[in-house]
Amino acid sequence: MGDEVDDYYRELPDGTIKQRNPFTGTQVWTVPGRGARPLATPVTDARPLSADDRLASCAFCPSRLRQTPPEKARLVADAQGSFFGHRLVENVPSWQLDDTVAQFRRIPNLFEILPWSYWRVNHGMTMTPQQQERQEAYLAHPDGRAHVCEVLDAVLAANGASLKAEDLTERELRERSAPFFAGGHDVIVARRHYTDSGQTTADLAGSGSLSVADHRAFIGLTVHAMGDLYAQNPQARYVVAFQNWLKPAGASFDHLHKQLVAIDELGTNNQTLLPKVVLNPNIHNEYGPDFAADHGLVLARNEHAVATVGFGHRYPSVEIWSTSALDQPWRMTHEEIGAVADLLHAMHVAVGPHVPCNEEWHHRPVGVGVPVPWRVNLKLRVSTLAGFEGGTKIYVNTISPAALAARLLPELFRARSAGRIAPMDLGEECEIPRGVLACTRMR
Repeated sequence: MGDEVDDYYRELPDGTIKQRNPFTGTQVWTVPGRGARPLATPVTDARPLSADDRLASCAFCPSRLRQTPPEKARLVADAQGSFFGHRLVENVPSWQLDDTVAQFRRIPNLFEILPWSYWRVNHGMTMTPQQQERQEAYLAHPDGRAHVCEVLDAVLAANGASLKAEDLTERELRERSAPFFAGGHDVIVARRHYTDSGQTTADLAGSGSLSVADHRAFIGLTVHAMGDLYAQNPQARYVVAFQNWLKPAGASFDHLHKQLVAIDELGTNNQTLLPKVVLNPNIHNEYGPDFAADHGLVLARNEHAVATVGFGHRYPSVEIWSTSALDQPWRMTHEEIGAVADLLHAMHVAVGPHVPCNEEWHHRPVGVGVPVPWRVNLKLRVSTLAGFEGGTKIYVNTISPAALAARLLPELFRARSAGRIAPMDLGEECEIPRGVLACTRMR
């Protein structure tokens, strides 16, 4: 792998590191001296929290549940529950929203990337009998109808329309509310906007503020929704899962949530990657955990997952790899899903709540016959793309992979000692055998 590694990762005499992502082809340079600043930006405008802040800071908050579309599912804390210490409750109607406390909710996105009309017009899709039955029951109930109309009024107003939901005919009401019951863009929302112990508006409840068990449930509900979107939409070539944390990373609200979007193409990343996997089914091992082990970039490991610092990314990035023999998360065991969740949670704890970041989930699309291990890239949005990047398509990443590992490992050790993360091996404790990604050995 020596000559190829030189092509993908090359350190020059002055310390500049030139990288090319082996999966996407992205070119990245890390120049010495440009990455000394802290990852997090200090919060300068924090104020004391009020009771209203905790419950109603944004449309995702607990006292504003009716401002979001009809709920597809929620997780309720239940020590006897089979869903990572929670109980899954599906299709909660508006008149039962306050009967239980939702730790995590799955709701339709109010403003879909691919709207329901896209699938209906371009693919001839219709609502399934179950979706249609739920819509009819929801609209038949006075409170359910009022809820749908309230949300539709918000959509109409945002689109500049002067009419109200009450002005629509029955057929128009059903057509306009169909995305709430059959759409392919979902949001997984956590309960808290601020931490329970927080005192000021700087105390946002990010992924790292969740307990290990709650983060497992958060990931589990996202995985469940991904499998469900594939099952409901036979035209979906790929379900994109991601998390935007804080506004500089693209979040509309500083309230913890993930998004899933069904699309009818594989996407440029997959179109670039899949031919490479055909030629070399072991490519993920070679330039993922194997490369990390050879270069001192392994951060953590548990029974079913490995966390490494990645290279060839526009932003400093951590990669969490599932070592399962399966490469589609909704087919995995709870233990395998939990292992990925635990390492991802640990990375969020180490990074902290004030660093804008994105999660990008990758998996083997349905219908694709080459191995693509489930992995989550955690990208730290600590720099701004500018004219140089636009003009050259060479991205300046201010923190080298080795420097990122050096920053995160001490935080991980401190978090483990404090009991804030799940048990796991860290840094040099990790023994990573060659070819640890088991799915690549299946073919």
